[in-house]
Amino acid sequence: MSWTTSASRIAEAGKEDAACTHPNIEEIPGRWTPSGSLEEEAGAIVLERGRLRVRSGGLAARIPWWVSARALLGTAEFVVYLCRSMFLKITGPQRVEGEVVISGAKNAASKMMIASLLTSEEVVLHNFPRIDEIDIVRELVERVGAKVSTREGALVLRTPSIATEEVVGLSRANRISVLALPALLHRKGRAVLPIVGGDRIGPRPVNYHLDALQAMGAEIEESGKAFVARAPLGLHGTHVRLPYPSVGATENILLAAVLARGRTVIENAALEPEILDLVMMLQSMGAIIELGTGRVIAVDGVPHLRGCTHTVLPDRMEAASYACMALATGGRIFCRHARQADMITFLNTVRRIGADYEVLADGIVFFVPPGSRLKGIDLECDTHPGFMTDWQQPFTLLLTQCEGTSVVHETVYEDRFGYTRELNKLGASITVFDKCLGELPCRFRGRRHPHSAIVQGCTPLKAVAEPIDIFDIRAGITLVIAALAAEGTTSLTGLEHLDRGYENLLGKLQGLGIRAVREE
Repeated sequence: MSWTTSASRIAEAGKEDAACTHPNIEEIPGRWTPSGSLEEEAGAIVLERGRLRVRSGGLAARIPWWVSARALLGTAEFVVYLCRSMFLKITGPQRVEGEVVISGAKNAASKMMIASLLTSEEVVLHNFPRIDEIDIVRELVERVGAKVSTREGALVLRTPSIATEEVVGLSRANRISVLALPALLHRKGRAVLPIVGGDRIGPRPVNYHLDALQAMGAEIEESGKAFVARAPLGLHGTHVRLPYPSVGATENILLAAVLARGRTVIENAALEPEILDLVMMLQSMGAIIELGTGRVIAVDGVPHLRGCTHTVLPDRMEAASYACMALATGGRIFCRHARQADMITFLNTVRRIGADYEVLADGIVFFVPPGSRLKGIDLECDTHPGFMTDWQQPFTLLLTQCEGTSVVHETVYEDRFGYTRELNKLGASITVFDKCLGELPCRFRGRRHPHSAIVQGCTPLKAVAEPIDIFDIRAGITLVIAALAAEGTTSLTGLEHLDRGYENLLGKLQGLGIRAVREE
């Protein structure tokens, strides 16, 4: 178990105090001040966006935090468990060459674990990734009654009954917990879930989920920091047209529709490979799901679902990450298990910059042809089958090593260029704009979100003395690639984000001959 999982369990739900003996966790007593900061001898520590930031003293500048029960119960005095920062140190430049085995898709496996709650029978998932995201979802499904184990390398889940319909208190599972609504409503008629990411009901993406479930007969209201949902008459089929082809909303409606009375039609549905893999799993469980033309999915509800055995598709994001790693460093890599069908747009873009690939029976080889010089392009992100938004960050780094100027237009998320500040510290030349620098229809047009970037190519990268903080999964792998391309030793912190999304990253890097170490 990783230290992040251990530490989160310490403060889970705030029901009781616990001691932590992990060598990287330090226990510090403190007291809230009127300004909301924590006072202790080493320096002032203030809460900022779910983390503790140390104003002074000998601890790391930014640290994951957990509080003991006394803080969660509202008293003034409490204990904070501070994790001493771990660093991933990479000395570059290093050419990435060799073979890497691509793991199961994070964005599919986690949703399939939630889907297992729809049946009382056993669900077996092969090729699941060993990452912290799976630990997070495991906490959630075990909380509501699932028995989870491994058998011959497969993840085995069985939920004979729902032990509780309340999943509040699992702060790390906030974002995915909304997907548990359908299973809890079908099997218990009630669900209590945390408000996702602190959002209130209003003009937020979570509205797509809630509006659809309400149209299917759910009654949902806010109570403090939680959503309370009821379905006294059960869920029924309906016709939903999503304002945007949201992946999460499409998944939630699918999970609700498979056991709802009657037919549910989803227009403008997301059709990512991970969703189609979820559809195939649900079909194996007994669901009736049709894929129509023009982003339409139709579901005929069935009385019950059975267990199944399913193999999770390979992670196309991981495959693209290692491809960018090799191309940005002038190397060659075989991504075993990568599938051409899931990466068509990415593969086209690889050739557009002057690189190439070869599809083999069990994977894809990425390389820069001899004598070829990579060139900049105009790139626009879109929902599938467009260029995946999770491919954008590592590919933007790759564009810094291409000749000429590139333009990147992000149409899926409104603020996904924060990582460029860190790349610019390493020598990149990336300017972010709040205008649409592209031709695709964009819901951010005129809203002044920083969602476009101009990248000046062929900029040499160089390590800096201070550690660079990772703040999300995809930004993290982008900074790893930058460190491999940069001259000197780069130290990265915030490794819990990489642990959440990439299986055995350090081991895979070292398997490619990369000189990288993880240390305190």
